Amino acid sequence: MTRVSSSGDGFETRLASLECEVAQLRERVALSSADAVAARVLAAGSDRDVSQVRAELRAHTQALNALRETQLDQGHEMRAGFAEQDRRITEQGREMREGFATLATGMAQITALLTQMGPPGAELSVVFGRSFHRDRQDLLGDDRS
Repeated sequence: MTRVSSSGDGFETRLASLECEVAQLRERVALSSADAVAARVLAAGSDRDVSQVRAELRAHTQALNALRETQLDQGHEMRAGFAEQDRRITEQGREMREGFATLATGMAQITALLTQMGPPGAELSVVFGRSFHRDRQDLLGDDRS
């Protein structure tokens, strides 16, 4: 700033200089005011941007949590299904072993009966009686009596 002296010489010059400085200061204040307005607009815009990012982040977090819940539910259902399948397989194995045991008993009885009959061509009437022998002859067309 220019110093103002009380002497009359150059008063007009000093006054003009001061007016020029005041005009420059007014321009600076106007620019600063415009910069402040722009800064407020940018701050408001960034606040909206941050709000949007936060909202999207919340939405993504909710989606991930829902996916996690779905996966947990499906995991429980799978484990329950596997347990049921394991139970069924165990039951079928037990039934199969019982069936094979029954078959083995039947086969043993058949083997015992066949062993009692003797060699091929032996009289079947020894084991089954005379009527079985006659039925066999009729079926086979065997006329041996």
